[in-house]
Amino acid sequence: MQLTGLAGKAAFVTGAAGGIGRAVVDGLVASGVRVFATDRQADPTWSAAEGPVWGTALDISDEVAVQRVIAEADAEMGGFDFGVNVAGILDTTPVAELSGDVWRRVFDVNCHGTFFVCRALAARMAERGQGAIVVVGSNAAGIPRKNMAAYAASKAAAAMFVRCLGLEVAGHGVRCNIVAPGSTLTPMQTGMWATPAAEAQVIEGDLASYRTGIPLKKLAMPEDVANAVLFLLSDQAGHITMADIYVDGGATLRG
Repeated sequence: MQLTGLAGKAAFVTGAAGGIGRAVVDGLVASGVRVFATDRQADPTWSAAEGPVWGTALDISDEVAVQRVIAEADAEMGGFDFGVNVAGILDTTPVAELSGDVWRRVFDVNCHGTFFVCRALAARMAERGQGAIVVVGSNAAGIPRKNMAAYAASKAAAAMFVRCLGLEVAGHGVRCNIVAPGSTLTPMQTGMWATPAAEAQVIEGDLASYRTGIPLKKLAMPEDVANAVLFLLSDQAGHITMADIYVDGGATLRG
């Protein structure tokens, strides 16, 4: 199936410098989309003078900065048709050792940052009567994980926010969806690995930590997640909103 409705459009992407975010940007560009990319640190390949990728540094937990950057980028790009929020941070501290500062920082990025970005984009899209937003969440939002309470809770809160937002703006022609990856071959994932055998252990699962394995017997690649994002932005998903699509090889035993 050839995806349509992407070429010639403009997209705002957070967390765009690496991993899933970079795969999303690459997929958008290959589909003819002009992209305004952001991350905590700007990529030197993002140009302010020529396309198809413009960009700047942005901490999405900074509400004022988010409002400023989106307003300026929206004017520069002639309005955004798409928004993709990929930015997020991971914490693996057990609850008994989890400080309030760490809990708040995880929520500041994963939950509050998602709110700031999506609110600003959705308001502009609603005024124009069209648009599509996809938030890259996590399958941890739908299943308990040991040593991931802050991360899982923040992703769960963000997912419900996106669905509520989708309900509010559906009448204005704006669709809002979530893609929830499982273990994906990114620096965030490999940063948790202590030994070369860690990948196989993730695939097989761990009964001691009540973690199921991956039925497809492989990790996702960033492109697997990006493909789901592009589908949800395309005309082929034109009647899909408030969906939460799990891209985890069956690890959570749900869709």
